[in-house]
Amino acid sequence: MVKKRVGSLIVKEGDRLKGILTEKDILWVLVKKSKKYLKDISAKELMKRKVVTVKPSVDIVDAVKKMTKSKVRRLPVVESGKVIGMLTINDILRIDPGLFEMISETVKIKEETAKLNRGEKSKISRKDGMCEECGEYDLLYGDDGQYVCGSCFEKR
Repeated sequence: MVKKRVGSLIVKEGDRLKGILTEKDILWVLVKKSKKYLKDISAKELMKRKVVTVKPSVDIVDAVKKMTKSKVRRLPVVESGKVIGMLTINDILRIDPGLFEMISETVKIKEETAKLNRGEKSKISRKDGMCEECGEYDLLYGDDGQYVCGSCFEKR
């Protein structure tokens, strides 16, 4: 991965997708275990087996939505059960930089979720649903008995 300057590897058996190994998976081992332990572990042990994929015919906006919903930055492209490529956020931004706003909103949601999980806004609850102010389906923040999306919450 370092030599090829990539952040993930698709693990296949023949043409069939078996999993995906990301830099985060490897970093986790380095942080939790040790560098020596990394030599004794196989990709199969670290890889994610449940991989979110797309078909080659998927619309780019739908792919971004899928990435956002699944909280992933890479989507293997699969056709008839065979891996034929990989779509990344960087690929999408090269094609349509306008989608940056949609992707950056995901980052904001992740940051806010992390803050909430750390208790920085412990009085605020959250859930998925329809915003009571704008009607958008999104991650909602509950405050004073009303659930609103991140955009409406920031306006308060």
